[in-house]
Amino acid sequence: MNWTDERVEKLKKLWAEGLSASQIAAQLGGVSRNAVIGKVHRLSLPGRAKAGGTNTAARTPKRNTSAPRAPNYASRVATRTVTRQQGATMLKEEIEIETIEEMEYVPRGNVVVPISRRLGLTELTERTCKWPVGDPLKDDFHFCGCESPDNSPYCSYHQKLAYQPVNERRRAAARAS
Repeated sequence: MNWTDERVEKLKKLWAEGLSASQIAAQLGGVSRNAVIGKVHRLSLPGRAKAGGTNTAARTPKRNTSAPRAPNYASRVATRTVTRQQGATMLKEEIEIETIEEMEYVPRGNVVVPISRRLGLTELTERTCKWPVGDPLKDDFHFCGCESPDNSPYCSYHQKLAYQPVNERRRAAARAS
């Protein structure tokens, strides 16, 4: 679909009348709502007030809440560092964190934990356990490395941890709550 001079003039007229992009697209035919929005943007047509918005002339100017200062004193500006994620960068933010009640660890009896071979990522093979041990950001991070059975990324011990039957998970969740 080409934007002919006629269609552009009709678009400008309908836009000035206050029709939405969807309504304009329906009246023009053969063009999508997004195409109308894009053309309006490229033509730099003035924006319109949002539906249900207030009239800008009816707004009262914002009053300055601070007391006026003498001209020889510089005003104080309080800044606070706020962290917000923007693209691939992280900015600093101060947040309040609620502490969580610590749960008591009760080990099961007669559990045999295999001795880890402490392999690095490049040392893993198809036949080694890929269970991560420790914090990946620390130097002592490693993988279990014990021998794993066919078609499994984990050794028999870590399989029991990773693949729990549904009934056992439900019982554990019921005990926790």
